[in-house]
Amino acid sequence: MLLSRYSGQNDVSVGTPVANRRRVELEGLIGFFVNTLVLRTDLSGDPSFRTLLARVRETALGAQAHQDLPFERLVEEVQPVRDLSRDPLFQVMFVLQNAPMQELTLSGLRAEPVATESGASKFDLTLAVIDTGEGLNASFEYATALFDAGTIERLAGALLHASRGDRRRSRTAPQRAAAVGRGGAPAHSGGVEPDRRRLSQGSSAA
Repeated sequence: MLLSRYSGQNDVSVGTPVANRRRVELEGLIGFFVNTLVLRTDLSGDPSFRTLLARVRETALGAQAHQDLPFERLVEEVQPVRDLSRDPLFQVMFVLQNAPMQELTLSGLRAEPVATESGASKFDLTLAVIDTGEGLNASFEYATALFDAGTIERLAGALLHASRGDRRRSRTAPQRAAAVGRGGAPAHSGGVEPDRRRLSQGSSAA
């Protein structure tokens, strides 16, 4: 809903990774099975939050049911216009880490996760959410050629406001906006309309 309001678009596609370990025999195997799903949402008709939630739920369940289809095969079938500067089907990624983070115990060693920055944004905009067991920890990664820190901070604030308004029990807290560039100078913020133009440019379909 926020992407639609900020971009002015009613057809929004968001990518999301999935573990792709639906079979019991795969759960204990070491290896990379992750696949990418594309969630396309129709926001036409100015739907209410509950109506939109039902649409997103139906879309997500349908995508999960076909998660075995490799993303590369989907691209081949759809045959979108290719542009080396962006992903062919989506430019916004949503990552939800809801698996329990178990403490790694090693003899004589103490290990803990450390936040790192890759130095480059793989997508125009990525929202990563981690379920800590005590709440949700959210962070943004974005292309500084399209967005600046002020734009992302406003987007994070709108997301926090929406989560408090629609899910009062939520403890979602966007805590940081990791500025990692894809090249080019950061844009200058100047209100809702410039933010809308940038997000529309960043999330438009290829």
